[in-house]
Amino acid sequence: MNLFELTLELIKIPSISGEEETIGFFLKDYLTELGWTTELQPVSEKRNNLIAYLNDSPEIFLSTHMDTVPPFIEPHEDEEKIYGRGACDAKGIIAAQIFAAENLRKQGFTNLGLLFTVDEELSSQGAKIANTHPIAKKCKYLINGEPTDNYLAIGSKGSLRLLIKTYGKAAHSAYPEEGESAIEKLLDILQEIRQTKLPSDDFFGETTLNIGTISGGLKTNIIPPFAEAGLHVRLTTDEREILKILRSKVRDKGEIEVLTIAKPVKMLAIEGFNQKVVRFTTDIPHLDNWGKPLLLGPGSILVAHTDKEFVRKQDLIEAVSLYETLVKKLNRELEK
Repeated sequence: MNLFELTLELIKIPSISGEEETIGFFLKDYLTELGWTTELQPVSEKRNNLIAYLNDSPEIFLSTHMDTVPPFIEPHEDEEKIYGRGACDAKGIIAAQIFAAENLRKQGFTNLGLLFTVDEELSSQGAKIANTHPIAKKCKYLINGEPTDNYLAIGSKGSLRLLIKTYGKAAHSAYPEEGESAIEKLLDILQEIRQTKLPSDDFFGETTLNIGTISGGLKTNIIPPFAEAGLHVRLTTDEREILKILRSKVRDKGEIEVLTIAKPVKMLAIEGFNQKVVRFTTDIPHLDNWGKPLLLGPGSILVAHTDKEFVRKQDLIEAVSLYETLVKKLNRELEK
């Protein structure tokens, strides 16, 4: 398969978070046939990270994730683009990294490995398990892939996912004074949060907050006894500072349940590449045993997670070249 065919083949395999088993087996077979040593690292039932390498002590790894957000979208292509779920986030990246690694192998590079994780789109459970693998300690540089428009990202924001829960007392809606509305409590809290200015950072930029979900209550004729909202904060500072602010707004009107935390990360800058800071987070905060992190990948984050997701074919070709150049530059550093 050529680069575009492999991208299309990967997109054809549904791999929504929690359903990554099939794509893991596909990549294991594909890389084994190419001559790589491959290993499936169990994460949970029917979910495995894939680790591949060319020698026993690879010091440079290319890495990204195999899972996608829902729903599954069948692939198609035209002259310029490949479309479908995972086209840019991150199956086009997997294909580009494999082709770069194969090109390097044919040039005699053996100081190289591949790491493909599960669950990045939810809680990075795959990365957390990968961080415990013995081979991680041998790695000096980890080149992670996310849609960065082929820029070298020198920083990425962190992530804080949480629930705000409120409780009340059920009553007949005709007699609201007999009950206590959990939804009204929640709305009051959220309004305070919306009016609060969150801290910013000179390097990472502004902290942003999304109220992503709201649920609660039983029926329209019942005063709601419970409610909750799901929030996602893009961190530019330590999460403790944000949680202190949020708790000052919730006070005794509700409670906060923290779901996941990923800290903001500064990454290695290399001369000769276009560079920028990205607003999203990655597996990198959970892969700190894998050496110094770098971040680069084809495609735009602005179309990732949308029903029009795509990657430009020319960007895939460029990404292969950029990954090769990065590996060679890093390998020269290791030889000094």
